[in-house]
Amino acid sequence: MCPYQYYHIMKNCKDKKHLRYQMVIYAEKYGIKPTARFFHAHPDTVRKWVYRFKEEGFLGLRDLSRRPHHSPFKTPEDTRNLLVELKARYKRIGAEQIKVLENVPLSPKTMRKVWREKGVSSRQRRKKHVTKNNLRHIKKEFNLFQHTCEDTKHLNDIPEYWTSMIKLGLPRVQYTFREVSSGIMYLGYADELSLTYATLFSDYIQYNLKKLGIDLSNTTRQTDNGSEYIGSWNAKKPSSFTLSVESIHGQRHTTIPPAHHRWQADVETVHDIIEREFFEIETFSDNSDFFNKISSYQLFFNMLRPNTYKENKSPWQLAQEKIPDIKKEVLIIPPVDLRSLLRKKMDFQSIGVYDVSSSPCVLFFNFSERNHPLSCVYYIYKP
Repeated sequence: MCPYQYYHIMKNCKDKKHLRYQMVIYAEKYGIKPTARFFHAHPDTVRKWVYRFKEEGFLGLRDLSRRPHHSPFKTPEDTRNLLVELKARYKRIGAEQIKVLENVPLSPKTMRKVWREKGVSSRQRRKKHVTKNNLRHIKKEFNLFQHTCEDTKHLNDIPEYWTSMIKLGLPRVQYTFREVSSGIMYLGYADELSLTYATLFSDYIQYNLKKLGIDLSNTTRQTDNGSEYIGSWNAKKPSSFTLSVESIHGQRHTTIPPAHHRWQADVETVHDIIEREFFEIETFSDNSDFFNKISSYQLFFNMLRPNTYKENKSPWQLAQEKIPDIKKEVLIIPPVDLRSLLRKKMDFQSIGVYDVSSSPCVLFFNFSERNHPLSCVYYIYKP
């Protein structure tokens, strides 16, 4: 005899059909009442499962729905459809807020139940990869140089580079400029974070881009809120960096909200890539060797290196898609030693020479094979 009552077994049983099948087999062999006594169940219960087994087989032993055939208080179908439309309109806003905004005559619990039954997605936090994919799609629609990011990176926290930096007097800070839609990168190097260096780097990039025919009107230069970009925190006037950027008609300087470093993701990604692919691998003999190698890397990055997050294309390929007749020279503006550039600028000012451009640097290009993207030798001449 079964030591437990049928009701308690059913209450804790995961597969109720299995026990009911044993009951049916026992009843066919010994009868209804002996089976009821053996399983501690009512004879009518045994008859019910024997009858269902004969009618439907093993599937007849499953529980049937106890839902009523008529529910007078059920939410009308037009109201249910309206809730689906409201959820699509308000997206991730919850039931409580939608109820208030639209004066819905249902409880939030009922609203969530309707959405669940209709297969409407719940108010879950958007997955990080979904957000990134959406942002990539938006950035892809930007015009070339419509939106750019600038940031700085301390180089003294890279163990592989630190020894050379100290012994050879190599740069300690990297100034980075990146175009968002294609990923074009320009670099500058100095010994410290400084508003002067940031302004000089901005002048250097703008001068060369304008010289190569790039229209910088209706563009945005985004930076963080570092003192090298906005000056003093309590300054009442725009910094020299801002004035340099906005000296070009239609070009704007914007800063990200405080503590929103993800807004600088494009340029921060470049910092991580350069650290892994360049600073942790290369060795340097002197300052000239450093700039020769970083120039080669920037040339490789802009012309050849495929970006897996941008359809596996290089910045040069993406730039050509946006401006088919773009000059190759636009992508091979070499990294600049801001220390040397500042000294030259100060020397010119000290002898009273009028400096026409804010960045006394002119690039000359010589192509031996125009079909190859790296068939370029560049020179930097003093004016």
